[in-house]
This record gives sequence, structure tokens and C-alpha cells, in this order.
Amino acid sequence: MSDNEKIYLGSDHAGFELKEIIKDFLTNIGYQYEDLGPKKYEAGDDYPDYAFLVAKKISQIGGQGILICSSGVGMCITANKINGIRAVNTCNVKMARKSKEHNNTNILCIGQDYISTELAKEMVKAWLETGFSIEEKHHRRVQKITDIEKES
Repeated sequence: MSDNEKIYLGSDHAGFELKEIIKDFLTNIGYQYEDLGPKKYEAGDDYPDYAFLVAKKISQIGGQGILICSSGVGMCITANKINGIRAVNTCNVKMARKSKEHNNTNILCIGQDYISTELAKEMVKAWLETGFSIEEKHHRRVQKITDIEKES
């Protein structure tokens, strides 16, 4: 498996517990991952640090990422500051699937405080298994997003 096929993971202290569970889950369903941190629970860490690491890695080499914090919002905002990143913060399976199918998202953000562990696993699996639509309109729209990034 090449580096751009790995799943890149990051969390802050508020998402650390779920990140550890998701690591085991990914292994069990046959995915390789790289944990970009934190490697151990650190109560005072800051979500932008880990969102940046994951988003920058994906921006540079491709691939997909999963970011977890308390709400998923801070991770999502931070990740979307990096060119080439289309991060989504979702709380159900349908949104996770649709974000990949229609928007070709490359980072899934999860709020540990708002969903169950089982739902998180279902969302991760659905998101990873969903491909980008073949419909021209979705490609056109994602290209418009890319063009906006280039202009800003």
C-alpha cells in the first residue's frame, strides 16, 4: 500500500479515545493508517495542530484522513484552510456517504461528544467505501471549488 492509500488520523485530547478505537476498527476492516498524533493523551493539546498535520500531508501526497475532536467543527474548519482539502463534519452515515459521492471529500471529521462509537464506525466505513460520483455535475462543482482556491 502506498502512502497516498493510507488513512491519516489525528485528534486532540477530546477525540483521542475515539481515535484509538477507530485505529483498531480500520485494522479489522483491512485499512492501513498512519496516526499523526497525538501518540498519547495530552489534556492541553490544541486541535489545529493535528488538523494541520493531517490536512497538509493529504494536500501534499493525496489520500484520505479522519480527524476527531469534541465536536468535529474545529478540526473541519482548520483542515479546510489547506488548499486541496475538502473536509466534512458529519453526524450520520447518509451525510458521510453523500459528502464523498457528491463533493469528493478527503477528510472526515467526527465529534466524539455527539455520536456513539458504533455510529462513528458506521460513518467511517461508509465514507471509505463510497466513491466519487461519475456524474459530470459533481466533477464540475468540485472543479469550481478548486478554482476558487487558486484565486484566493
